[in-house]
Amino acid sequence: MKQQVTTLPAEGFVRLNQIIGDKKANPPIPALIPISRSTWLSGVETGRFPKPVRLGKRTVAWRISDIRKLIDEVA
Repeated sequence: MKQQVTTLPAEGFVRLNQIIGDKKANPPIPALIPISRSTWLSGVETGRFPKPVRLGKRTVAWRISDIRKLIDEVA
């Protein structure tokens, strides 16, 4: 199976499944940060991970700049 490389655009927003991955998607979405959904949401609540931005009534996303900063801090 070919490994899919995930690259982030320079700016914009990403949804949760783009951050933590989705193996059931077709094609599967590889994780940028390989943790569970509950761990991610708990980290957002405690301030460990960045807060989402509300884009609509039922839509939230995270700024790519915040995710890049988190990855740089962890690395």
